[in-house]
This record gives sequence, structure tokens and C-alpha cells, in this order.
Amino acid sequence: MTENRRSLRNIFLYKCLFALTFWSHVSLSVEKKLFTSMSKNFPEGGSDKNIKNLTLLYTNSHHSKNNFDWVVIQNTTESLSLSEITNDNVKKLITLLSTIRQGSRLQNLTLTNMSVDWVDILEVLQTVWHSSIEYLNIESLTQLSNIKGYKFDYSGTSMKALTMKKVLITDLYFSQDDLYDIFANMNIAALTIAEAEMIHMVCPLANSPFTYINFFKNDLTDLLFQNCDKLIKLETLILQRNKFESLLKVSFMTSRMRSLKYLDMSRNLLHHDAADTQCQWAESLTELDLSSNQLTDAVFECLPVNIKILDLQNNQITSVPTGMAELKSLAELNLAANRLADLPGCGGFVSLEQLNVEMNSILTPSADFFQRCPRVRELQAGQNPFKCSCELQEFIRVERQSGGRLFGWPAAYTCEYPEDLRGTQLKDFHLSELACNTTLLLVTALLLTLVLVAVVAFLCIYLDVPWYVRMTWQWTQTKRRAWHSSPEEQERVLQFHAFVSYSERDSQWVKNELIPNLEKGEGCVQLCQHERNFIPGRSIVENIILCIEKSYKSIFVLSPNFVQSEWCHYELYFAHHKLFSENSNSLILILLEPIPPYIIPARYHKLKALMAKRTYLEWPKERSKRPLFWANLRAAISINLP
Repeated sequence: MTENRRSLRNIFLYKCLFALTFWSHVSLSVEKKLFTSMSKNFPEGGSDKNIKNLTLLYTNSHHSKNNFDWVVIQNTTESLSLSEITNDNVKKLITLLSTIRQGSRLQNLTLTNMSVDWVDILEVLQTVWHSSIEYLNIESLTQLSNIKGYKFDYSGTSMKALTMKKVLITDLYFSQDDLYDIFANMNIAALTIAEAEMIHMVCPLANSPFTYINFFKNDLTDLLFQNCDKLIKLETLILQRNKFESLLKVSFMTSRMRSLKYLDMSRNLLHHDAADTQCQWAESLTELDLSSNQLTDAVFECLPVNIKILDLQNNQITSVPTGMAELKSLAELNLAANRLADLPGCGGFVSLEQLNVEMNSILTPSADFFQRCPRVRELQAGQNPFKCSCELQEFIRVERQSGGRLFGWPAAYTCEYPEDLRGTQLKDFHLSELACNTTLLLVTALLLTLVLVAVVAFLCIYLDVPWYVRMTWQWTQTKRRAWHSSPEEQERVLQFHAFVSYSERDSQWVKNELIPNLEKGEGCVQLCQHERNFIPGRSIVENIILCIEKSYKSIFVLSPNFVQSEWCHYELYFAHHKLFSENSNSLILILLEPIPPYIIPARYHKLKALMAKRTYLEWPKERSKRPLFWANLRAAISINLP
């Protein structure tokens, strides 16, 4: 029994190989390849299953015993592909196709690289029309000779779909009806004519059974199917890559297609300007592709009311108008590659579930998007030039609370601005709460300002800054008046070795000890004392400044009484001012009595600094040490006056 099956299979293989000599006339090496390819389609182990697909290179042949083998092929394969069909062999092909009776297993026929006359093309179609073939595909077809009228018989067909791709019409002058009527009135469900440079298609003469029409990559215009009411069963219409311009006319084209559900108008030249005429779409239309056109914001005034899926990517849309008519059924909206500056609202899309706004101009998307669009379960907003700022951080915070509704996160979401953050993923971008909360920042700045003001006020009071400001002003004004009062005073002349500053309570020591010991004897010293050298009529401050200016040194007799004297403070301040303004070494400090630090007022901080940094002479209580004290004091103020 097994041997019988094997012998039957061998006979079957030999018959198919014999049939191959009719369909293929090639070299021995090619025959071996075809035989190997063909053998792979035959069932193994003596099975009685049939071949599903068979591809043959069709050329001219002179073998006569073909009928039996052709019957074998058509009864054992479901799909057959023939190539290289010309005027030399097309007649024999038509003869052979006429033997394919209805009921045969052959259902799919593909003809590739055909270059035949127009009448032969129609003869092939007519022959297939009355065969068992349901799906005919013709690719790379070149029409030869003139296009003429042909009475096509559409009756009694098994055909369901015709696909024609890459069709070249060489006849430039012909009646459009002779060409387009043949295809428009076909009684099949699906028609595809693609890449054929077709400029028009007429409306069927009667109600058409077409449910699918694909006219991809042709030269069709707004005149297509205008006022056509015969496409009542059409559900899918693909007009991608044609030359349509008016969206309004496209809507009129569909208005009588009562069953239309899907329309592809992508990659055309469509635009729409606001006009008084309302668009009229098929009410059944639920999916519309308007991508890669020239549409602007006005497109939202011309959309099907029952649309569910809308593709508007790669247009010129800058925003979604707030006053647009509601699209209550819209669930998916694609606005990628437009010019949006922010996420659109959902006022007109109450049922929106998916939104794509990738590759727009969105710097800072609105943080309240998911609040305004609660039904959106997927938002694609990646590949935008995000500006990493406080506002964007709010959006990032919203993403963490969205439950993964941000599609492509985090890879597709990176900073574009500022430049130092370019390329940083949004998930890695963080700013402090203080930097982003304006209220908190203002409160913090106000508090710091108040603290700073309080500190400055405290220091001013503690260090008696107003007093120093007042003294500086008086110093400036006094010097200005003094040097501009008379010509003889404009020249600075030293008249005294030293100006003596002391408290009135220490005047006895000054008169009984300091003045006698310095002004008498060899190398006497001329001292400036306020009681005898102040000029009547001038202010005390003015006299102090003039005496200090006319003295080579300033002697300060320090004691607890000194720090309690306001005028001593003035004199010390002005002398200290001279010390720094003239970069001189003019101060001599005599510590008459020890001064406890706690009794020195805050404004005497300069005195504290002087006593800490400079050497001072301390009045000795022992008389034996006093000669050395006077010698050191004379040496400190030794100078020859002019």
C-alpha cells in the first residue's frame, strides 16, 4: 500500500515537471532551481494534500502536450504567479486561462511584468472573470496599442478583488469612458488601481457592490466622484498620494456614500479656509486620515461629526479652537508633527482616550491636562523641545501621578532648553521647592530682608554709625570752609608739634605734668591746647579739625574720663580719619589710668582697635620711671617745625 502511494506521488511529480516545460523555457540550472522550489510545495510522505502556491516564469513554448498538465496544476494549487507576459505569448495564456472552470481550486492569480495590447488586457480580464479565480493581481503592466471601446461581460463571475499596480498607459489620446467605464462598473467587492498616473474615475452606472476602493499614488483631483450616488456599499476609500486640494469638496464627495467608514486622504495638497458653506460628510464615516497635507486650525470647522479616529499629523495646525463643534465620538486624535505650542483641551472631545502630540513646538505642557481630559488613558507627547523650568516640573509631577498614561516615558522626553540641560531626561530634572514656589520665594526674600535690616539697624545702633556719618559730614564741610576761607589758610603749614586731647577731668595732669615737661627746657615742644589755641568765633568742631591739621602729632590722654567725653570722641575720630586719609603715623596714646573694657562705649570701637594694635605710653606711678617716660614721649614727637 505504501509503495503504491509512493508510485502515485512520483507519477504526480513527473506530470507537474512535464507541465513545467510548457510554462518555463530556461536553462538547465534554472530548471533545477524551479524543480527544487516546486518540490518543496508538494506534500511529503504520500499525502493527498494539494499544492497551495506555485510561481512560474511564463515564456513561449513549442510543446504540444499541455492540456493534461495544465489541468493537473489548476486542480492542485490555490495560488499561481506568472511573469514575463508579452504579445508573443498572451494569446496562449488567454487560451489556457479559459480552461480554468468555476469550481477549480485555483483562486489567486498574479500576473507580473505584462506588456501587451489594450484589447489583450481586457481579454485576460474577461477570461478571468468567468473562471474560478477570485483574486487577480496585475503588477507592472504596460498598455500597448490604442485604447478602444470594449463590451465587457460582468455576469457569472467568482471575482472578488482586482489589484493593479504600476500601470503605464502609452496611449495619450483616448476616450475616458473607454478606459474608466470598464473598471467603474465591475461587480466585485474590492478594486485597487495604484501607481498608475490615473487622472479620473467615473461614477458607476448602477449601484455598485464595491466595499473597498484603493487609488493609491495617482493624479486624481477634486472632481472624483462628485455627485456620485452609486457607491452605496463602499466602506473603505483610500486616496493617498493624489492631488486633492479642497477639503470641502472631499466632504461633498463622501456625502452620498452612505456606508463609508474609513477614508484615507493622506499625503495630498488639502487645505481648508473658513467659509460660509458647511462641509457635508458621510454620517457613517468613523475613521479619517488627513495626515501630511496643508491643513491649519480651520480644519476643525470641517470634520465628520461621528468620527472616532482622526489622523491630522504633519500639517500646519497651531492650536485647537475652543469654540469648535463637539466631536462627541472622537476617541483617538493624532496631532503629531504640527506646530502646537501647548497641549489641546478636551472641550470638543469629551470621549477622547488617545492623543498624540509628538514632534510639535511644546516647551511647557499644561500641568492640568489630565484634569481637563479625564478620559485620556494614553498621551504621546515625546520628542518636543521641552524647556526645563518650574512649570515643566509641575508637568513631571503630574506624570508621576498619572499612572503610566504618558506614552514613551522617559526615553522620548528630554530637555531642549536651556542648553546646559539639553539631552537631560525629564525624569532626571529637579528644582527645589523654593525656586519654583513664587509665594514661598517672596516670603523667604521678605524675611531675609527683614533680618538683614534688623541686623544692619542693630549694628548701626551698636556701633553708633549715625554718629560717624554725621562726623564725616562735618569733617568734609569744615575742611571745605576752612581751605576756601582765606588764601593764607589754603597752604597747609605745621605750627605745632602736637595737639593734646584730654578730658576736662584730667586737665590738672595736663597742665601740671604734660605741658611743663614738654614745653620747658632744651628742645622745647610746642603744644596745641584748646584753651589757648582755639580761635574764637569758630565752631568747636572746626577748631578741632584745624588744630589737628596744623599739628604734626595728636596726643590722646586716655583714662576712664576720656571715654566718657563726647568732645574727646570727636577729636579721636578726626585724628583717626587723618591717620588713614594721609597714611601717616600721627597718633600718640598715653594711658593715664587703666580703662576697664566694659566701660568703653560701643562707638569707641576704634579706640579698642588702636589700643589693641598700637603701642601706647603708660604713665608710671613710680617717680623713678618718669624721666624715661618723658624721654620716650619727646622722641615720639621730635620734629623741626618750619
